Amino acid sequence: MIFDHLRHRAAELSAMGRTQEGVTLLLAAGDRLGASLLLEQACDFSGAAREALAAQDPRRAALLGALGGDDTLVQHAIAQMRDVHSRDDVLRLGQELLARGHAVQAAQLFDDLDEPAEAAEAYLVARDLRRAAMAFDRAGRPIDGARLLEAELRRHPEAHPLRLCLGQLLVRHGRYEAAVRALQQLPPRSEERDRALSLLARSLIALGFDEAAQRVRGEIAERGLVEEPADEPPTSAARPPREASGARREAPDAAPAQLLFGRYDALRELAVSPHARVFEARDRISGEPVAVKIFASTTLGGGRDALLRFEREAQALSRLRHPHVAALRAYHPEGPALVMAWMAGGSLADRMHLERVAPARAVEIASSLLGALGEAHRLGILHRDVKPSNVLFDAVGAAHLSDFGAAHLGDLSGTATAGAIGTFAYMSPEQRLGRPATLASDLFGVGAVLSELLTGEIPRPAQGGHLDVPPSAINPDLTPAHDAVVAQLLEEDPAARPEDAFAAQRSLLSLSWPLSVPPLRTRVPARQSGRPLPSTDDAAQRLTEPTEPSDGRDAEARRHDRWIARDVLVLPLTDEALGRARAFARVNHAALPTVLRVDRRAAEIWITPPRGRALADGAPPLSPEQRARLLEAVTALHEAGGAHGLIDVQHVYLDGDEVTLAFPRRPLPGDALQRDREALRHLSEQPLEGYREQIPS
Repeated sequence: MIFDHLRHRAAELSAMGRTQEGVTLLLAAGDRLGASLLLEQACDFSGAAREALAAQDPRRAALLGALGGDDTLVQHAIAQMRDVHSRDDVLRLGQELLARGHAVQAAQLFDDLDEPAEAAEAYLVARDLRRAAMAFDRAGRPIDGARLLEAELRRHPEAHPLRLCLGQLLVRHGRYEAAVRALQQLPPRSEERDRALSLLARSLIALGFDEAAQRVRGEIAERGLVEEPADEPPTSAARPPREASGARREAPDAAPAQLLFGRYDALRELAVSPHARVFEARDRISGEPVAVKIFASTTLGGGRDALLRFEREAQALSRLRHPHVAALRAYHPEGPALVMAWMAGGSLADRMHLERVAPARAVEIASSLLGALGEAHRLGILHRDVKPSNVLFDAVGAAHLSDFGAAHLGDLSGTATAGAIGTFAYMSPEQRLGRPATLASDLFGVGAVLSELLTGEIPRPAQGGHLDVPPSAINPDLTPAHDAVVAQLLEEDPAARPEDAFAAQRSLLSLSWPLSVPPLRTRVPARQSGRPLPSTDDAAQRLTEPTEPSDGRDAEARRHDRWIARDVLVLPLTDEALGRARAFARVNHAALPTVLRVDRRAAEIWITPPRGRALADGAPPLSPEQRARLLEAVTALHEAGGAHGLIDVQHVYLDGDEVTLAFPRRPLPGDALQRDREALRHLSEQPLEGYREQIPS
């Protein structure tokens, strides 16, 4: 290379403490990259970044500028990179900045690229929770933003700017009752209280509390403030949420979306059943995301019954207007097709596989369903198929009752057999016997959903107030009074259930329900409860014997997942394992195992197994880059509140040039963080040739 001799001479000058002379020598010869390398070795990172920028190496300039704390240089480097590199290259730079601990710069980069989901995660790492919540909102995930703020406020109730941010987010999405609760906690005469008064007045009016709103407006006038107009909705409110990070994005020249009924751009097909196809779409007129359900019966001989069910759903929804019913936007008889409000939060059935909820949240969901059913019953509509898959959540987490296809309209005395309508596990005893359904049958369905949320099991009918698995047996914070309210909904005799949905709602809300998620407890075995545990996602058929070669260390837990065509580790779900897995999931680093699934019904966690060869089995020593990668991953794990605790030659794997850590194979030791630090010290200080022997095994 033409500059080799000059770089060697410059390095000699730098070694003698004459770095600037070496830099001048290289610059005189036009070797800006060499000057950047020399300045980096001298720990002048800002100078090194400037020369890298001049040498047309913006990626290196951005990383060095971040290391030197020079945000202006970082922004210049990013701007240059956007001019000459692809969008994917710039996104990779953002991921690299984040991985190296420069979360603020990474978040700003993702914001500039209009990647709010990635920006939210970066702001979260940077502990800028307000910006993280705002970014989640822009990404179409306001519920994540709200939960983030609520969790932080539980730890730090005095964080008033975050409370104001939470109130703004809740008002923007119509969660007025929750917004009032948040905003009223702001201290009097505080700056945040001044800014919150307009939001508070607007929320009270929306809830019908005009007198309270007038008092707030009086306070606004007394303080000499001006009532602010309503905020514009977030830009993401008029578009469907982005795919999660790492999901496939459409190419810029992708074919235009299919147009449905001259108005709806079909973005993707969500589901296909024997009787309908469901699309995620965008309404060209309103700009809002919608779900389009098109009748398409493929069942021989069942087309007429399916069509009647489809039309019955349209009739029910056209009459029923309630905040907790999935709203009908339009009906197109030429399809026929139902156009429904878009439920960005997915179904309760999906969520129950992924997370447990606090009893207070479970009752909030049940209360929403009872409110919807109370209005439906008032109009003469029975649902007859209340179950988790028919409970959908909007973007801010409000529950909505959906799928009124099984509904009976009119005299509340429709007869249907268990095989024709409803899902057997959640059906009332009278429906299972083919007797006429009544409003009490719908109450049983709500009770079954609530009991499963509280206990993790689908319940059997109660007899005389006795439950097979009472919630207090699972959660020590619940009492026999809580058990009694749930048992009344599940009584085998319909006459023993509450007189109507509103009475059931009042009974639930008359008690105080815990806000914390209870610790996991071992589930009552099937032979004691008298019934088998429910299966989830046909896991028994989905998992087969492992097919990939391995070193045998995880043989007992290893299975092959036919859905994703790779081996997985199926580990017991315990409090300790769940807490550890959550930290790994928050980091999502390539050098750490991926958490694929948390199945609370089956009490399992699925983890990716390690690939390649363990250092203990004679893998080559780690290169400096691999050591840096491992340091980076474990540091990120610590920042996410986790620890590995077993970083040793049995857990460090090499697969080609990639280094990974296996998921810990033993319970987390009490000094896990200290053990990690000791292992990281070995990684940083020990010579390469002694690395494998020096890490504790």
